[in-house]
Formats: sequence, structure tokens, C-alpha cells
Amino acid sequence: MSSLRDVTAPVFYAASDALVNDTVVISGSEGKHAATVRRLQIGEPIVVTDGLGRWVAGAVQSVEKRDRVIVSVHQRGTDTRPTPRIVVVQAVPKGDRGETAVETLTEVGVDVITPWISERTQLRLDDERQAKLLTRWRASAREAAKQARRTWWPEVNDVVRRQAALDVVRSAAVALVLDAQAGTAIADMSFDVAGDIAVVIGPEGGLTPAEITDLVSVGATPVRLGTSVLRTSTAGTVAAGVVLSRTARWSVDPA
Repeated sequence: MSSLRDVTAPVFYAASDALVNDTVVISGSEGKHAATVRRLQIGEPIVVTDGLGRWVAGAVQSVEKRDRVIVSVHQRGTDTRPTPRIVVVQAVPKGDRGETAVETLTEVGVDVITPWISERTQLRLDDERQAKLLTRWRASAREAAKQARRTWWPEVNDVVRRQAALDVVRSAAVALVLDAQAGTAIADMSFDVAGDIAVVIGPEGGLTPAEITDLVSVGATPVRLGTSVLRTSTAGTVAAGVVLSRTARWSVDPA
């Protein structure tokens, strides 16, 4: 995040090719949100990003109709993708707790969110419900990224089952699985790696012994957060915060 950009300015989305111009047009649903929900005024500071690190900062030049905002660009830049990436494999909870998990994971700085149907996941998804879930989760990630003033937005992967979840763990430089019975506390660990750090979050009913065995067999370390048991919708955010605090990503002057 550039120290020169106004981090209090609202953030909106535009495609990468639109950010090369001296003026940027925010239109469609994004323009409607800017014009009618946020009610941006002429001269108000604003940041526009493509969600892939590129951004421009400027001021509202004009508001046309109810869904079109013209931004005069004063500054532009490209932020380096944060490393190490934090990847959360999140068991899918019932109701709207999934969106809560996505929102807070995004706000804390998670880079990849993978919805996971574990053995004790109570929600059963056919193709239609799975598509609707992904639409909701991706929308939640997008809005939370703007609220958090992020220029690199998280990826929300397709829903995975057992083998694909194990593949995520296997490919990470470091992998952790939350387990209330683990003998290692996440607070006692340090992370000095260049590759992905994966964190696996089970459902409300917890992971089965077989799932933990499978995860450990591909490189995951069981860890506990503390003495209390958190809901699945909040456990990932807390764990990701602990991990991030032990990397250079939250340093004032990252290495």
C-alpha cells in the first residue's frame, strides 16, 4: 500500500485498461453505487483499482445521471502482490455465516479463500446452490476488499471436496489445520517463508480424526488458537491475523 495514496478515500473498481487514461469512468452497477449509494460529490477524493494491484487516485470530476462517475486522475501506481500469500481453506457453514467469514478474511488480508465441503459440513450443495454460494462469497469478498482499501483483491476459488483440499495443503510452503486438541499453539509459531501459508478451518462440528490424519499426511501441522472454541466463521480470521502478525506483511517497513 503506497504511503502517498489517501487511504481514507473510498475505493471503486474499473478494468485494468481503463486505468491508463487521465480520466476514468465508473459506470454500471459500480457507477450506480458511487453516484446513488455513496453520493459522491464533485471534488471528493477517490481511488479506483482493478483489484490486481493497479490503482489510480484522484477526484470526482463529474457525476452523470445516476450511474456514471468521471474521475480526474492525479496519481497512479501498482502495488506489489503481498507475500507470503495466505490461503484459507474454509469449511462451508450454514446460513449467512459464510459471507461473514469471507468479509472478515478479506478485511484481515487473506489472499485466497477456498470453500470446502468437509465430512461434517451440514450444508448440501447441488450445482445450482453451489453457483449461488460462489456468487455471494465473491460479491462479499469484492465489497470487503473495497471497504478495506485493498488493491489486491482475494481470489475465491470453486468449492472443493476432500482431494482438492488436500492438494491445496500439499502445495503450500507451510500448512496449518486448526484443532482444539492440538499440542501446538499457533501463537508460538513463526513464519519465514516465501511460498503460500495455508490454514484449514473445519466446520462447526469439527474435523473428523480421518480428516486430520489425511491433512497431516500431506504436510499440515495441527495447531490450536487458545482455550476457547471459535465458530468456523471467525476462527479463520483470527488464525490468519496471528499468522500475518508473524510475517513481514504487517511490518511498518516490510523486508
